[in-house]
Amino acid sequence: MSRVGRKVIAVPAGVKVSISETALEVQGPKGRLSTPVPPGIKFALSGQELSCQRASDERQLRAFHGLARALAQNAIKGVTEGFSKDLDIVGVGYRAQVEGNKVVLALGFSHPVEYVVPEGIKFAVEK
Repeated sequence: MSRVGRKVIAVPAGVKVSISETALEVQGPKGRLSTPVPPGIKFALSGQELSCQRASDERQLRAFHGLARALAQNAIKGVTEGFSKDLDIVGVGYRAQVEGNKVVLALGFSHPVEYVVPEGIKFAVEK
């Protein structure tokens, strides 16, 4: 069996999981996500644990087993923690600062690079 597919997913408190034949819907404090379930893969919710099983040992199902489990884990993480991306700027004279709704980056060019922050996205600059 797949090492990834065998692992049980812990469902945190406050997260609601609904399972259907073709999709797995996860709802939590940060929103709602849906992930497709490949044919031949079944999810089972017992208490606060979600497990993934496959119907047979076919090559295609073995590949989908770990994929489906990883997608479900990512959906649960997404509705509880959300998504974040960290950028480290290393070097003398390189810096970043937030000015209103844009990020101004000094990256060694002759001019500062300005990036307008899309609506719904949060930027934070730590010194």
